[in-house]
Amino acid sequence: MAVALHPLAARFADVAGEYERGRPEYVPAVVGAIAAELGIPPGARVLDLAAGTGKLTRALLGMGLDVVAVEPQPSLREILAAAIGCERVREGVAEAIPLSDSSVAAVLVSDAFHWFDRTLALQEIRRVLRPRGGLAIISTVPDWGGASWAHELGTLIISLRPEHPHFDGPPWQDFVRASEGWTAPREVRVTIQQAATAERVLDHIASISWIAALPQDRRAETLAQVARIVRAGDTPPQLPLHVVVGLTARD
Repeated sequence: MAVALHPLAARFADVAGEYERGRPEYVPAVVGAIAAELGIPPGARVLDLAAGTGKLTRALLGMGLDVVAVEPQPSLREILAAAIGCERVREGVAEAIPLSDSSVAAVLVSDAFHWFDRTLALQEIRRVLRPRGGLAIISTVPDWGGASWAHELGTLIISLRPEHPHFDGPPWQDFVRASEGWTAPREVRVTIQQAATAERVLDHIASISWIAALPQDRRAETLAQVARIVRAGDTPPQLPLHVVVGLTARD
């Protein structure tokens, strides 16, 4: 099946390095909570779907799980394969997952479910899950409120955001409820502290889809403005990260 990526999602290919440097890491507490909620046994085979550069994949491997990572974009997949080995990486999309039926105990999707054709993706996810296998839909929400530049930067970033499926579309729960064969959706939240530097914040901003999608001159001007705001202020050594995990299972 030929599936076109969402135009904004496709721009991650241009900012793979910034994505890897700026996006948050997944600490054992987050992965452990997901494993406990979904009942994932030690050593189980799981799928990291739309794995990006492998932020979540590496944490899952660190927990002793047998991970296969699927990612459609070559520049992200290159970093992913270098980190976890080519043998664990597959080229593919959520709407046509390159795995056999009932082959994984759980599917995890981090900051990507909103980019999918969610009805088709849920059908494919259910197909590759074993009976009673679980699905975790993860959203990371940086909390920059403790930084002196937070309000000014947040106002700028929001002013640039176009229509976006994560913010403007139906919530993930609506798609689960409308699809057959899933348990009632629920959410858990885990808040952790992440190391913070001005440079990491700047890389994170550069990796945001709608910033990456700006025309080249406008993007350069915007990132220069962002750098002035952040570097003129104070960045605490640590900032909170809220990890919101949506959960359901193959019924």
